[in-house]
Amino acid sequence: MKRIIIGISGASGAIYGIRALELLREVPDVETHAVVSPSAMGTIGEETDLTRDDLKRLADVLHDFYDVGASLASGSYRTMGMLVAPCSIKTLSGIANSYCDSLMVRAADVCLKERRRLVLMVRETPLHAGHLDLMSRVTVAGGVVMPPVPAFYVKPASLDEMVTHTVARALDLFDIEVPGISRWKDG
Repeated sequence: MKRIIIGISGASGAIYGIRALELLREVPDVETHAVVSPSAMGTIGEETDLTRDDLKRLADVLHDFYDVGASLASGSYRTMGMLVAPCSIKTLSGIANSYCDSLMVRAADVCLKERRRLVLMVRETPLHAGHLDLMSRVTVAGGVVMPPVPAFYVKPASLDEMVTHTVARALDLFDIEVPGISRWKDG
């Protein structure tokens, strides 16, 4: 069984992390571990009709945000890596500075130190030099910064299709194939 961590921070766009959990439920042999910040729960309440109990049903394991002693905080606990979707600038800053005051940042830090895949769907615009510096530092440390930019070549008919395609592209970075996703075609 492969394990992947899905972090959901307080930035707008909680649907990205939620959709990742939904899509991963359909992928055999992948166990999901979710870490959801208190700010994310507020955002989820504003942007969706989901509750914490709904998240518990979507993830195989829903970890306590403050439990830095959880399995995910140890490099000896094997995972494929971590997707933070969305990733707030606060979470990006914590990761870039190894400020591990939460399980979300500690789990990301473990992924970097163990050379596991870390993908951050940073949700902020416009960006200033400090934001760009943080993204550069995470990239130098081995992370992948992937802002959730929609692909229009797939001619999405709805916001749902745009979100699903963007999340599927993020999961591609973990070599996780999501069935039914449109891809660029030659000619």
